[in-house]
Amino acid sequence: MPQDPGSTRIGRPRSEESRAAILDATWRLLKTTTLRDLSIEAIARESGVGKTTIYRWWPSKVAVVIDAFLANALLATPYPERSSSIEAITQQMASLVQALSGEYGHILAQIIAEGQANPDALDSYRNHFVNHRRAEVKAIIQRGIENGEFTPGLDPDLAIDILYGPIYYRLLVGHLPLDQQFAKELPEWAMKALKPT
Repeated sequence: MPQDPGSTRIGRPRSEESRAAILDATWRLLKTTTLRDLSIEAIARESGVGKTTIYRWWPSKVAVVIDAFLANALLATPYPERSSSIEAITQQMASLVQALSGEYGHILAQIIAEGQANPDALDSYRNHFVNHRRAEVKAIIQRGIENGEFTPGLDPDLAIDILYGPIYYRLLVGHLPLDQQFAKELPEWAMKALKPT
């Protein structure tokens, strides 16, 4: 059984039931507790798994939180299989805005905030979530360039920042809501910047 990607420790293969219990407990606790106030002790009590077992599998509570976030967020914001790159990205952006307008956004904002004082937390978030998602959408954008949906010579990394930057700006600054109108209008306007003129 593979070890957790966020853990660098060597130990016995983890029990999948215990792992699921820990991640479920962490997610439940984060709905009522801030990441700063969350403790490994609380996760152990809530999950019924020993504290030493948690520390054996994860180096810190932030690592547990990131894995709990990944286990939930990736299911809520998939890239749909569509023949059109524009349709696939538009639908995924709408699902992301919807997810981040609730508990996912609340928890993600705390992870990013924690990363400002804890570089390891930010590296873990980038390595296990951001880079993976960027690779997914980069492949979709590249396909869109090849089939003529997007401007030839478009830089996929810049395109990703144009598409998704406004979502994270609203999430972290909170100056305007992540609502349905935003989920509809952002992809429409962003795609205009990426399409051939």
